Amino acid sequence: MKITKRKRVMILLAGVLVLLLVGGGCSLPGLWLAPPTATPTVIPPTPTPAPPVLTPIPDEQEAANALEAQIIAVNDRVGLSVVNITNRSIVYDMFMRAIPQEGGGSGFVYDREGHIVTNFHVVENADELLVTLSNGQVYEARLIGADPTNDLAVIGIDAGADLPEPVALGDSDKLRVGQFVVAIGNPFGVGQTLTTGVISALGRVIQSPEETRFIGEAIQTDAAINPGNSGGPLLDLQGRVIGVNSQIISPSRASAGIGFAVSSNTVRRVVPELISRGYYPHPWLGADLLPLTSATAKVFREAGMVVPVDAGLLVIEVVQGATADRAGVRGSSRLVRIGRYQIPLDGDIIVAVNDQPVDNFEDLTVYLETQTTVGDTVQLTIIRDGEEQTLSVSLDERPRAQ
Repeated sequence: MKITKRKRVMILLAGVLVLLLVGGGCSLPGLWLAPPTATPTVIPPTPTPAPPVLTPIPDEQEAANALEAQIIAVNDRVGLSVVNITNRSIVYDMFMRAIPQEGGGSGFVYDREGHIVTNFHVVENADELLVTLSNGQVYEARLIGADPTNDLAVIGIDAGADLPEPVALGDSDKLRVGQFVVAIGNPFGVGQTLTTGVISALGRVIQSPEETRFIGEAIQTDAAINPGNSGGPLLDLQGRVIGVNSQIISPSRASAGIGFAVSSNTVRRVVPELISRGYYPHPWLGADLLPLTSATAKVFREAGMVVPVDAGLLVIEVVQGATADRAGVRGSSRLVRIGRYQIPLDGDIIVAVNDQPVDNFEDLTVYLETQTTVGDTVQLTIIRDGEEQTLSVSLDERPRAQ
């Protein structure tokens, strides 16, 4: 068959088209394309996340703001009524040379008559007392009354219209451990200072300035209390006095987080008497007492005394005509020598007051001071000749040191 020129051209074009389709895949006509190269996948670097912003939970933020506002309000309301007290005295050395001394503490305005409450140890042995108000005004103060047993005192100033507002007393019987508190005073003489903390414990018993006495109902707090804070108020968040800052436990005399305040209910009981009488009448049994321990009880038993208990107070002697004597409480009737010592025996052993167990002198003192007043009648549980008895005792007023 004869192939015309036209047919040859058509056959040639057909062959080229086949080659293009086989070799180039689905490419554009007339172009020779290499097999497509895979496009590399570019993975963008992971950005380092920014540290999270610690946004307080709304409720917590509101609580923090409310607490802060309350503390500021307490300072605004009470700060003006807290005063600095300076105690000046003269002591004499062994050559009888006069040596001026100066100490100090804090206090707070108690009423509109210019009475200021502080600690007894702040004003003790003062020849001159000065009170500095928060506005810098200084006034001479006079001692109104003092009670060393409870470490409380009242002094007075005549500030007239400059007298700050009195501070209200709270009810220390309603306090709870963990409650926020504020202490205001003049630590180390640096000027008025506010510290905060919580009530760490309630009902503590602390040593009185009178070495043989104790203060009950004391409040323990971790609010920073230092020398100079003594006599200043411990306050709740309503700005009420719940205690008078009195003591700290610290080997360095600086705050170690264990401070004590005389309770406001002790203030409520004692201060009116200090203002009206100049002293506080303390209830008294009128007897000399010796604490029993298991060791002393064993010694007494070996000496022939019937001692069926290992704790209590042995009556050594009753004061003639005093309440214990009138009630028939019996002191020791014989002495037994044991080694170098004369041991009194056969006196009554006091084991309870109004059914409240009394194991030592501390228990008796705290109970009488916090739960009774002069003239009250108490039921005294005693052991006499090994048998338990109950006696009714009307409490006398303890004689005051002259």
